[in-house]
Amino acid sequence: MKMNRLFYILAVAMLPVWGNAQTTSDDGDDFGTILSVEADKKFNKKFSVGAEFEMRTRDDMHEVDRWSGGVSATYKLLSWLKASAGYVLLYDNNERYSYYDADDDYVVRGLVNVGDPKKYAEYWGLRHRFNVSLTGSYKLGNFGLSLRERWQYTYRPAHTVDQRLKLWDEDEDGPVYDGKQHTYSAKGKNILRSRFQVEYKIKGFPATPFANVELFNALRLEKVRYTAGAEWKINKQHLVSMYYRYQHSNDSSDDEPNRHILGLTYNIKF
Repeated sequence: MKMNRLFYILAVAMLPVWGNAQTTSDDGDDFGTILSVEADKKFNKKFSVGAEFEMRTRDDMHEVDRWSGGVSATYKLLSWLKASAGYVLLYDNNERYSYYDADDDYVVRGLVNVGDPKKYAEYWGLRHRFNVSLTGSYKLGNFGLSLRERWQYTYRPAHTVDQRLKLWDEDEDGPVYDGKQHTYSAKGKNILRSRFQVEYKIKGFPATPFANVELFNALRLEKVRYTAGAEWKINKQHLVSMYYRYQHSNDSSDDEPNRHILGLTYNIKF
C-alpha cells in the first residue's frame, strides 16, 4: 500500500509539469521521455560495477530517439571522493539536415535564401561513448551536496544513406528524394560535463528529493540540463526514481531543440 500511495503522489505531482511541457512544446520546444533500468554490484566498501539499459523518446513521444546500454566501474578514493569510468553503446535515430549556402544555384537565382533547409535524412546509427568521472560529495545536515566532473568522448562511425529528401525541388514544386547515396563522415567529440546536485534526506520517509544542473562544455557551453525529482528506496536492493528535466541546447549544428523530459529509473543492487 505504501508503494502504491507513493507512486500516486509522484504521478499527481508531475501532472502540472506534464501539462506545461505539452503546452511549451507547441511553442517550439520538444517533449520526450527517458526509461532506464540500472544494476549495481558492490564488491567491497570501495569498489563496485554497474550496468544500464535505456530508451528515450522525442517529438512529443511519437518517435523513439535512441536505445543504449552501458557498463561502468566506480572506486572510492576517499570518504568524500570517488572515481568512475564507463562505456556506452548508443543506437540513435538520427535526423540530419543540410542547408543552402551562397553558392547554391537556387540561392543565386533567388528561389531560396541562405540557411534554408536543403536536404533531410533519417537513419539509425551507432555511437561509442567513453567517460571518466570524479565526484566529490559533502553532507550538510539533512542536505547532501555533490559535484561531478566528467570527461566524455563519443565516436560516430561513418554511415551511408541510400538517398536524402530534397525539401524543395523546382521541377516537382515540393519535396522529392534525390536518388543518390550520401555518406556522413566519421566524427569524434570530446566534452566536459559538470553536474552540481543537491538532495534532501527526510527522516522516516523513503523518498529523497533531489535537484541538479549540468553543463556541457566543448570549448563553449553547448547544453544545460536542469533536473528535479525524487528517489524512492523500496528496500535495500530496489530503488525507483522519477524526475522532470529541462534541456536547453546552444548547439545549432546538431539540430537539437530545447526539450522537456519526464524520466523513470529502476535500480537494483546486488
